[in-house]
Amino acid sequence: MLNVRNPPLEGVRVVELAGLAPAPFAGLLLADYGASVLRIDRPLPHPHDKWPIQPTADLLTRRKCSVAVDIKSTDGRALLEAILLEVDVLLDPFRPGVLESLSLSPHHLLEINPRLIIARLTGFRRDGPYAAMAGHDINYLALSGILSQLGRADGLPYPPANLLADFAGGGLMCALGILLALFERTASGKGQVVENNMVDGVGYLGSMMRYAKNTSLWDRPRGRICWTEAALDGGYMAVGALEPHFFRRLVQGLGLPELDNLELREDRASWPAMREQFRIRFLERTRHEWEKAFDGTDACCTPVLDQQELENTDKEQRLPVSLRCSPGLLIDEKQSWISAGLVPDGGGPNLLHQWFGWKIGRDLQITRGGLVKSNIAKL
Repeated sequence: MLNVRNPPLEGVRVVELAGLAPAPFAGLLLADYGASVLRIDRPLPHPHDKWPIQPTADLLTRRKCSVAVDIKSTDGRALLEAILLEVDVLLDPFRPGVLESLSLSPHHLLEINPRLIIARLTGFRRDGPYAAMAGHDINYLALSGILSQLGRADGLPYPPANLLADFAGGGLMCALGILLALFERTASGKGQVVENNMVDGVGYLGSMMRYAKNTSLWDRPRGRICWTEAALDGGYMAVGALEPHFFRRLVQGLGLPELDNLELREDRASWPAMREQFRIRFLERTRHEWEKAFDGTDACCTPVLDQQELENTDKEQRLPVSLRCSPGLLIDEKQSWISAGLVPDGGGPNLLHQWFGWKIGRDLQITRGGLVKSNIAKL
């Protein structure tokens, strides 16, 4: 019988400076595996009291708490520094130079807490010509070289929403960097700066695509390896039968035995006509019918499910990695599909009390919509 232990990051304290998408995703990953995450929000009118405050635009807030702090003010910075004295990780989502402009440089923060891990997540490289420029997922993806390989063969390069740069190359890689730094700290006892940018993050994810462009595996224009086909009812099927034995199962399932020919399959000049046959055949049945036809086969042909279908039929969302003896925290059904968001100061004062024993009115006070130190003599 397995001896199930606590989540792997239980006891790790994380301060997340409020941002959108990549950094909150890194914080979400850490929280789902047991870390205690406090988001620092900008001051708003009337936080910390009963005034109705709306959640921020950030939806990646599961298991997190928040406090509103004006880190542009001297008193607000003093509170943040007091918090950072006894936490493990700071998540910095800002452009290069912003922390420094606030007198919160990594050098200064590591002086006050040498064990602190400062994770700095940017879009562009910090030392490149784009460093000071604004950008979004598509821009970072474009500069990585990966965008040029995505999209249909007869169309423009097309990004898969903002999944690759923001979340995979950004938030996920940032979380990896934090874990590496936490692991290294067990040996050195020291924190450090973790720098992650989305251009290099997504470029690293595309390592195989980059190497494969010089081989027969990917030495062709985009959109000619895996693709989707429309079905009779407007649904879609995803086709990824790359290898000969999978391709054979595909054409058998489609009822196109004349295409079960290795020489024909390897003749790239025949591909346009072959794809047209696939297109016509897929339009003859509904997606459900094709799903049944390929169910249980090795044709690498599956239905394209939309999020509403999943919510209606398979509500369970699971963590990406399962640790048998020290699992992460379960995502319940409600959390799988709906984010309640997080209001500034949502649960944050209580978390500060758990961490340090601080209380509003004794150790903390509210000034211009944000918390500041009152009389914090010791932690």
